[in-house]
Amino acid sequence: MKNKDDKKKDIDSLRQDLEASKNVFVTGYEKLRVDQDFELRKTVRAAGGRYRVVKNNLAEVASEGLPAEPVLKGLRGMTSLAFTTGDPVALAKALTTYARANPTFTFKAGLVEGRVINIQAINDLANMPPREEILAKLLYLINAPAQRLVTAMGAVGRNLAVVIDQGVKEGKFQS
Repeated sequence: MKNKDDKKKDIDSLRQDLEASKNVFVTGYEKLRVDQDFELRKTVRAAGGRYRVVKNNLAEVASEGLPAEPVLKGLRGMTSLAFTTGDPVALAKALTTYARANPTFTFKAGLVEGRVINIQAINDLANMPPREEILAKLLYLINAPAQRLVTAMGAVGRNLAVVIDQGVKEGKFQS
């Protein structure tokens, strides 16, 4: 058993991680083998996140006064946290893909950009397109009206040139 000083260090370390992370996924990992756990940690790191196994009561104490407090209250069973300061969609995709391959890995709750989300919302988040694709679509939508305006302005001059050309060919401008 850990003594009070070690528990205090664990709580402080976890509190720092929770303060720094806007996105936290609370998961259950019962019956995962060591090789499966290693693969999970590798998957989370590849998605730009961190993975940590926590004791339920220490997580509850560490989250007091933080946005993650409602998610970490009253946890039961074996609990782990996957958290990131970056793109929550990438981490949700990685965790969901891993959960499909390993049914013993489950979601309990999540916190995305300071908002508590349920398991269905985590799956919805995992099905979203990547951040870069969303930004590209947004830029296209912003750029489209400007392109149409320039095309319309160019059409007036082009149409005038066509009318004048037709008039010259038909001899309408002869005196």
